Amino acid sequence: MAFELGSVFSNLEILKASDHATVVSVTLFVTLLCACIVIGHLLEENRWMNESSTAIAIGLCTGVVILLTTGGKSSHILVFSEDLFFIYLLPPIIFNAGFQVKKKHFFRNFMTIILFGVVGTLISFATISLGATEIFKRLDIGPLELGDYLAIGTIFSATDSVCTLQVLNQDETPLLYSLVFGEGVVNDATSIVLFNAIQDFDLTQINSKIALQFFGNFSYLFIISTALGVFVGLLSAYIIKKLYFGRHSTDREIALMILMAYLSYMLAELFHLSSILTVFFCGIVMSHYTWHNVTESSRVTTKHAFATLSFMAEIFIFLYVGMDALDIEKWRFVRSSPGKSIGVSSILLGLVLVGRAAFVFPLSFLSNLTKKVQGEKITFNQQITIWWAGLMRGAVSMALAYNQFTRAGHTQLRGNAIMITSTITVVLFSTVVFGLMTKPLIRLLLPSPKPFSSMLSSEPSSPKSFIVPLLENGQGPDVNPVNLLRPSSIRMLLATPTHTVHHYWRKFDNAFMRPVFGGRGFVPFVPGSPIEQSIHEKDEQPQTPITLQRS
Repeated sequence: MAFELGSVFSNLEILKASDHATVVSVTLFVTLLCACIVIGHLLEENRWMNESSTAIAIGLCTGVVILLTTGGKSSHILVFSEDLFFIYLLPPIIFNAGFQVKKKHFFRNFMTIILFGVVGTLISFATISLGATEIFKRLDIGPLELGDYLAIGTIFSATDSVCTLQVLNQDETPLLYSLVFGEGVVNDATSIVLFNAIQDFDLTQINSKIALQFFGNFSYLFIISTALGVFVGLLSAYIIKKLYFGRHSTDREIALMILMAYLSYMLAELFHLSSILTVFFCGIVMSHYTWHNVTESSRVTTKHAFATLSFMAEIFIFLYVGMDALDIEKWRFVRSSPGKSIGVSSILLGLVLVGRAAFVFPLSFLSNLTKKVQGEKITFNQQITIWWAGLMRGAVSMALAYNQFTRAGHTQLRGNAIMITSTITVVLFSTVVFGLMTKPLIRLLLPSPKPFSSMLSSEPSSPKSFIVPLLENGQGPDVNPVNLLRPSSIRMLLATPTHTVHHYWRKFDNAFMRPVFGGRGFVPFVPGSPIEQSIHEKDEQPQTPITLQRS
């Protein structure tokens, strides 16, 4: 009995020590997050570094300190978990991208965005996979299978265009901004869908039947995932419009919006769909309908809450990447052959450059053939900017690499360790070096008649202030900037397909969708609601008499 009590007390002591270590780790990590925000703000005014570069630099410095204090045993304070990334960190980032996207520009260039984001990603995937298969087999880096080489293609096809978006100005280059932003989101979704599709197939025997099944599964995931996101977004709009929680408590409608956004992501995970596509389109639908059904105070709160959650999740990811870059366990496997590790990283960077160029310039040429207006065509300098924007790799690449080549954040195979360290090297190099070169390059390619400082946001009012011009919830009037005659024939419809589809969608939306699901101009009127109170307040205000003076 005494022995059992002793073992119980010893276990309790171990648990207390473990809990204390967790508290220390979380406290230190939160402190580092605060430091990233403060230092990022100070550097933001000069615009030479972005939040991701700042977080990586702080993570690297912290990793060095931890290495020195632990005697070279560890460089990070938290163990990476795929669940942490895909279940908790990724949803707010992708949802905020959909929730705050300026829908008019996004859908006006929708076909070009899909061309770059889907077809372009597939071309990049094929280029990188084929190149890695042919080169890495000769280098003898370890026992990698066909699935690993295909996974490498998806890992390094996922882009991170934040650095470029920080420098671009949507008012001066609306076409370029919408293409870079839209392609970045669709690219991430395509890469993850492609990665999951590869995991679900037996690739040891590839034939035409397997290829058709692969394409069918890929298309199925895209369509059904998008439909699920639209359904959940419309459901949230209908519930909030009918019940109008704001007449009693704005907290309830804000909580319902946040929870239903997260529910869309988890439902996609539950049904093995593309959760990133689901939550992105859920964000678009909720910004178009649900956001206009809540009270004014809830609109301001939700807009900043989603942007803040996304901002903190991105900083968290890059901070961890910086610390994990010095992980001794992974570098121990490549210590005997550092030249080979550098060679693999260099080859991957070269494949990223080639894979990106393999689709940006040809697809831009094809896109320009379909444009009749010169202002809608992609110039050569803009093509170079789009190519450059997709060279940087970030959080999605890191997460997919950990998912493929580690188990619970650890690896014991030489080939897998080389791929992890090479991924870290590519992410660090592309984010820091390419990121720092982005500003002068865009200044050279896209000279502005105004002072260059005007391209930068002079008012850092929010963590995502550099995206605000494109990422707004449609407060401006819905006026078509191009004064087009509405087509009355199939020939005219084919001549201006994008503007025509937008015109008929607006008619359908105003006639059928908004009366049911709400939206701008269809906000519910409920007795006792803040809307009614504001109307009464306006009615009770004394009218200022207008006096006419005779000249």
